[in-house]
Amino acid sequence: MVTGASRRVGRAIALELAARGCDLLLHARHADSLAQTHAAAASLGARCTPLTADLDDPTQVERLASDALAAARPDILVHNASSYTRSPLASLTAEHALSHFRINALAPLLLSRLLAPALSASVLPGGGSIVALTDIHAMGRPRRDFAAYAMSKAALAQMIESLARDLAPRVRVNAVAPGVVAFPDDGPEASPDLQAAYLARVPLARAGTPAEAAKAVAFLAFDAHYTTGATLRLDGGRWLA
Repeated sequence: MVTGASRRVGRAIALELAARGCDLLLHARHADSLAQTHAAAASLGARCTPLTADLDDPTQVERLASDALAAARPDILVHNASSYTRSPLASLTAEHALSHFRINALAPLLLSRLLAPALSASVLPGGGSIVALTDIHAMGRPRRDFAAYAMSKAALAQMIESLARDLAPRVRVNAVAPGVVAFPDDGPEASPDLQAAYLARVPLARAGTPAEAAKAVAFLAFDAHYTTGATLRLDGGRWLA
């Protein structure tokens, strides 16, 4: 199961898992946005079930888990869906901050709890697996004007370590923490000047790609049998600069 599977990194993750032989539970907020991911995954031989929910609504998150379990018994749960918007302190509202928390931290926690029994029954060689997409800038490299987002992703990072203990030994829980693997399509960060300034601090001198993020997720899900509670930084060395 991949949340936020309609585009960008989520689509790449879904297609990588399909290429590895997985059938897919594909989540998005709106069903019609999943059409391209569904078609591409089906062309790789995957059977796909589209699922919809607004992750900002805990009631819909609970329904999403129920719908997923009615369709299949998941072996892998990928928390990719995310809310990413600026929150300058002067204009920050409680609701804006809470929305980030509900989408980026609470929804993954609820889904993990509700799907944990199914994941625990996985017959994959390494057992069931949860992989979340966090962010290196919520791990001690904060960016200006993103406090609400960063706090919510920091909560998600702590969830990874907590659930790694709570769900062991039957379910491994890990994270991939990108720097930049896909710059935003619009807004200030779509600016070539801003992107160039960011990449000037990346030792590998380029952005990552959604495909590289997807391969990191697949590694943790399928191959890292003795790894749990870990975060794999996918940042081209940005953490060091």
